[in-house]
Amino acid sequence: MYKKIKQILISLRRKKIKLSTAESCTGGMLAQVITSVSGASDVFKFGVVTYSNQSKTKYLKVPNKIINKYGAVSEECCSFMLKGLAKISKTKLSLAITGIAGPNGGTKQKPIGLVYIGIKKNKKIKINKFFFKNQNRENIRKNSVKKSLELIAEFI
Repeated sequence: MYKKIKQILISLRRKKIKLSTAESCTGGMLAQVITSVSGASDVFKFGVVTYSNQSKTKYLKVPNKIINKYGAVSEECCSFMLKGLAKISKTKLSLAITGIAGPNGGTKQKPIGLVYIGIKKNKKIKINKFFFKNQNRENIRKNSVKKSLELIAEFI
């Protein structure tokens, strides 16, 4: 994974693109992985962990009505997280993650392993829905980071 991150950072640097992240279920794991590579500070502006619903509304300006209607793990919430992050970070490339890593918290409608990852470059937004079925908490989080890196590479 180190090599992949290094390639992403080189591409971001070459294209003069700054990156920001907002993480929920991954708890900062994506930021940790990115910053494990020397020189990441050239392109990684900042990452926030908005684990609670309150932090999503306070810092990323996700409306309470969105969380109440659709839930924190939803395409709608992810979209607002992404837009709020882009607004406060002023980066060209922003990425937001929200999901249910388990082992508790899943429902029939929103099972453990459900993750939304949104990415925004300039005005282009893409929200992706993933389901990491029959995996433990650590693997759900790691796979969310892996998919995030793939999306970043795709968008640059």
